[in-house]
Amino acid sequence: MKNFELTDDMLTMGGVFYPRGYAFVMFPTAEGAQQVASAMAKNPAVAEDLMLLSPEKVLKEIGQSDGESDVALPSVGTEGATAQKYVNLAREGHHALMAKVDSDEEAEALMQEARKHSYSYAQRYHLLAIEDLE
Repeated sequence: MKNFELTDDMLTMGGVFYPRGYAFVMFPTAEGAQQVASAMAKNPAVAEDLMLLSPEKVLKEIGQSDGESDVALPSVGTEGATAQKYVNLAREGHHALMAKVDSDEEAEALMQEARKHSYSYAQRYHLLAIEDLE
């Protein structure tokens, strides 16, 4: 597992969070996110690209907010609305797990674990589309 670091390739040209090739799953508790990360880390191919994010990290890095202000995120479309959803959940104390998913099978394996721990919101970022994960 590695520490989350927001990089330019995780942003659209307009500066909105859009990490192509990743799934982003939010959980009401840190324990839920950690348990799913631990289960997924058993697969060495997935383990090196797993990242846990605290609510504060989501607010600061993805929401570009300090958690106290009501700074509006750019609203370019689906990606802007999705980033706003992450911010709203982070303000309620939700934690996130970000995982590189290269296939439908990897995405489904992630979601099988996430369903065991009451995830609150899950998205997968494709080249030109965001997919709701259920």
